[in-house]
Amino acid sequence: MTVYQQDSADLRLEWGLDGVHALAGCAVLVVVDVLVFTTTVDIALGRGGRVLPLPWRDERAVEAARVAGATLTHSGLAGIDRQAGLRAAPGHGWTLRPSSLVELPAGTFLAISSPNGATLSAAAAKTGATVLAGCLRNASAVAAAAAEIAGDGPIGIVPAGERWRDTPDKRLRPGIEELLGAGALAAAVPGRRTPSAEARLAALTYRAAADRVPHYVAESVSGRELIEAGVAGDVRLASAVDASDVVPLLTDGVFAAR
Repeated sequence: MTVYQQDSADLRLEWGLDGVHALAGCAVLVVVDVLVFTTTVDIALGRGGRVLPLPWRDERAVEAARVAGATLTHSGLAGIDRQAGLRAAPGHGWTLRPSSLVELPAGTFLAISSPNGATLSAAAAKTGATVLAGCLRNASAVAAAAAEIAGDGPIGIVPAGERWRDTPDKRLRPGIEELLGAGALAAAVPGRRTPSAEARLAALTYRAAADRVPHYVAESVSGRELIEAGVAGDVRLASAVDASDVVPLLTDGVFAAR
């Protein structure tokens, strides 16, 4: 154990891919990517679909989707798909954007590659923990499920964060929408006696901002980026706190409703 693992806490929180590795000893890991991957997963599963998360910029993504029988989506934002080298299958408008999936036919199996939530979900699957996808929409439902699954074991919440796009290494950019999503989950997890300082502070932040969550998400850098890109509907969907009771559970590498 090291201090980075927050080993004295039964509810832990750490950011990004390094956070997945640091919290790998948890019984349950909840990946949070409010804008937009875990919101997209919530919408897709709420429509009766399933989602295969794939690492970003992995040349094996297209082949992995084909082998699994999943339809590979693209990001839905100009330029991003070219960077990743991804191409969606023709004949549909399904993308990484949650607003594109509000009429998804039941039974649809999507493969989604994203630099944050999907990449972290694929990494979390390798830790041996039970992996859930949490967001503002399903915070209470996922928090309750995490507590039930973990029992006396620790729960780790991993806000994905965003990326600085103008840096060569695309470093992690913590986003307030992720802090709010992670805080909503931390505030809702029942029966935790020794949350870490990181988890406690996230919960306090969420409680202080709860009446203004849609405003703060829309005014965040990530929210303004999507609004200016013409996908304000994604921001509205992502800000609807507890609008969903879907619990996305990763089983054999695929998210399906628990």
